[in-house]
Amino acid sequence: MLLTLLCSLIPCQSIEPVQTYFSVKQGIIVHVSLPEGHDTGKLIVLDQNDNQLGRSATVTSGTHDVSLRITELTTIDKAVWLQLSVDGESVGAPIVVSPLLSRDVPVTEEAVRGDGQSTYTKIVDWKNEAEDDSLDAPLVSGYRAYQDEYAIMKTSEGDIRIKFRPDEAPNTVWNFLELAKNNFYNETIFHRIVPMTSKGFPFVIQGGDPTGTGSGGPGWWLPIENSSLKHDLGVISMARANDPDSAGSQFFFCLSREGTARLDGQYCSFGETVDGIDVIQKIASMPLDDALMGKPKEAPIVHSIEFEPVEPRVPNKAIPQ
Repeated sequence: MLLTLLCSLIPCQSIEPVQTYFSVKQGIIVHVSLPEGHDTGKLIVLDQNDNQLGRSATVTSGTHDVSLRITELTTIDKAVWLQLSVDGESVGAPIVVSPLLSRDVPVTEEAVRGDGQSTYTKIVDWKNEAEDDSLDAPLVSGYRAYQDEYAIMKTSEGDIRIKFRPDEAPNTVWNFLELAKNNFYNETIFHRIVPMTSKGFPFVIQGGDPTGTGSGGPGWWLPIENSSLKHDLGVISMARANDPDSAGSQFFFCLSREGTARLDGQYCSFGETVDGIDVIQKIASMPLDDALMGKPKEAPIVHSIEFEPVEPRVPNKAIPQ
């Protein structure tokens, strides 16, 4: 507890990658800064559920190639978290380490909508592009490493705190981070509010379009990822057109599991609201000028998105060293 208190008062962030991208031949190199008075610490690799992967690595202050010390890092097939522990206590924000994998490509077919007349493109399966090269598993080209952070969306109705899920949608998370950290979303609006589905279930609020029309974006299309994060209350996901790869910057927050369960596997969910559900629901209750289009009379505003390091991650069960 004392070490945690000291780190909250005195900057002692303890681990950071020396660069963002590493090829498979470069290793995964981080710089460790231990709190004053401590000669060694341990680096631990954790999955999303805080299960420890492999044994920890004892480190001193300085630069280390973690992939040589914790070999499980070289076999990961989804993002993991690298956490520093000192005297048995996790300290500082963890680093996300995400493998750069060959892409899971959606397999689609044309399906008929509920109205029995119009059709849409439905994702029915996924195929990794490495299969075309006769490989038995996704191809790993390297790793992306960065400090894990919360995004705090500062809206006209209050703050929404988002926890990202790079283990489910690493490139979608990175796309959002790049846009948000470069002020792309500043002073944009929630241009679409759909408080209820036709069956009476809370649905979505949508934003992220700099034009406010529902047709704008960042100037590129984002390949969809095979996220298994369920569309539930507070989950943030990428809006898109009919083409699965047509997302860019527009996002939506889910208002209920009942209303958005049908979006699972069809849209890419990439984060969860950890604080601010009341703000999302307040936005969803705004008066509408056009209920059919979901156009609000006075559109809620995203003034800015700020970032804060997440708390240290604590292993559920440490592996004997």
